[in-house]
Amino acid sequence: AVNNGGWQWASSTGADAPPYFRIFNPVLQGQRFDPDGLFIRHWVPELKDLPNRFLYAPWTAPLEIQNASQCVIGEDYPAPIVPHDFATARAKALFASSLGARQAPAQH
Repeated sequence: AVNNGGWQWASSTGADAPPYFRIFNPVLQGQRFDPDGLFIRHWVPELKDLPNRFLYAPWTAPLEIQNASQCVIGEDYPAPIVPHDFATARAKALFASSLGARQAPAQH
């Protein structure tokens, strides 16, 4: 139950330090800290044959690459439920409105 700074931070569910508008992006984290996708390729075998550039966002791969990799989005691997950029913008707007105009989130 007490895990500040661990999984709570990684999942953006726990108490977090400012800035309040920092939103965890699993695609960027994967690209930054595991650019070859060793973790994903091991634990998510459906994605193992995708080229690195599509590994962390497989839904962006053209259909011919999905077919060649035997990983068709919506058939072999689920499509995203919520687009991250939409959810990020919605969360930032909610955070900003809860604080009023005095502290608007920085644009990245």
